[in-house]
Amino acid sequence: MSVAVILPTYCEAENIESLIREIEELDLDLSIAVIDDSSPDGTAKIAKKLHEEYGNIHLISRPEKSGLGTAITEGFEYLISQKRPPRYIVAMDADYSHNPSDIPRLVNAAKNNDVVIGSRYIPGGKMLESNMWRRLVSRVANIVATIIVGAGVHDCTSGFRCYSRRYIRKVLKSLHSQTYEIQIETLKQARINGFTVQEIPIAFVNRKRGKSKLSAAEVIAFMTYMLKVILRRQVHLKLPRPYL
Repeated sequence: MSVAVILPTYCEAENIESLIREIEELDLDLSIAVIDDSSPDGTAKIAKKLHEEYGNIHLISRPEKSGLGTAITEGFEYLISQKRPPRYIVAMDADYSHNPSDIPRLVNAAKNNDVVIGSRYIPGGKMLESNMWRRLVSRVANIVATIIVGAGVHDCTSGFRCYSRRYIRKVLKSLHSQTYEIQIETLKQARINGFTVQEIPIAFVNRKRGKSKLSAAEVIAFMTYMLKVILRRQVHLKLPRPYL
């Protein structure tokens, strides 16, 4: 398969079947990796049933809720280890915040770039049905993240991405995020290793079915990660240059 889609899931029984069916209808040579954290609502059972129907769905069941960062990393590891690994890997939410019809646009842009971001904050991008508090938190997080990632990226926290195979192979061993900081770490590694990053506009829709899986502990972990990186960067910038 030339394209693989990673769907991290926890209690997405209301969404997973219709989402997978919409992805399967795309005109792409693709496979789908569902990374499920032992959802008590039967998400994994639905994915297993769909595997029997389509044959191109891989289910990775984890013993407990272990965080978005580890789910995406495990998805990368699994897909890259295949005999014929995909050329492009798309990561997206399983709650319909991201429109599956945008996947071909991300993949097409990835033919000339290593990381493609579905962006809410460039011309043409937008957030729909989100309250003011969520918009404010997202904007503040992106301002702070820009300090870490550097100029040139407008939506550092977007979870709708397409990665090239060569990028994943190069940076995989350097990814150590547990939760949502994976979005910052992947961009940071792209910058460090000289990979190209492009943003394309998307419409982000606040989830309509199911409850948000973002816990207070994950928010704290995300902010702690960004604070540590910023502090390390400031210390580094204050170090005197060696004499030549």
